[in-house]
Amino acid sequence: MSSIIDVSHTVEHGLITYKGLPAPVMSDFLSREASRSHYASGTEFHIGRIEMVANTGTYLDSPFHRYADGHDLSELPLESLANLPAVTIRVSDEERAVQASAFDGLSLRGHAVIIHTGWARHWGSESYFEGHPFVTREAAEALVEMQVALVGIDSYNIDDTADATRPAHSLLLRANIPIVEHLCRLEALPESGYRFFAVPVKVKAFGTFPVRAFALVD
Repeated sequence: MSSIIDVSHTVEHGLITYKGLPAPVMSDFLSREASRSHYASGTEFHIGRIEMVANTGTYLDSPFHRYADGHDLSELPLESLANLPAVTIRVSDEERAVQASAFDGLSLRGHAVIIHTGWARHWGSESYFEGHPFVTREAAEALVEMQVALVGIDSYNIDDTADATRPAHSLLLRANIPIVEHLCRLEALPESGYRFFAVPVKVKAFGTFPVRAFALVD
């Protein structure tokens, strides 16, 4: 039997995903108590409200996030986000910079490349925001040349946030390769032979949105 491995963080009230961006605010639009006046005795419903920036929790970046003329979330074909053959690349977070050599000898065309650094262990702490692993310009160039389908990482940002040019975002998204950031539990994934899913809500004129990312493992 196949197993499903959830590799996404839970979105909850007050969650800080990216330093400097506001946390989601969750409240009731219609509480269960208030709903009772609308329905028969014993029947009640809840309608929640959430206010949040798009970069919350585990999220996917589409080309529109970086480029005004890029595909937005509503324009991404499901085939680019779901049921992708996937490969896990394991690197040490002590090295920080993921080099092109991490992909040497691999056939990655059409695959989701999931980069496991172990950085997710810092989630929820101040350590998560500083000194995170990232993909170098040369590594991003290699992934584009290999024609990968999607790149995911369990880190604070796929780029070095000290580099204002954001080369990994710029190169991958220009090549129509979606990016998934803030993954977790990647240690549970096999090296290869599984399928990856990261499907956001189909929102027009948005470049980024949270996903329920998961792997289907035979």
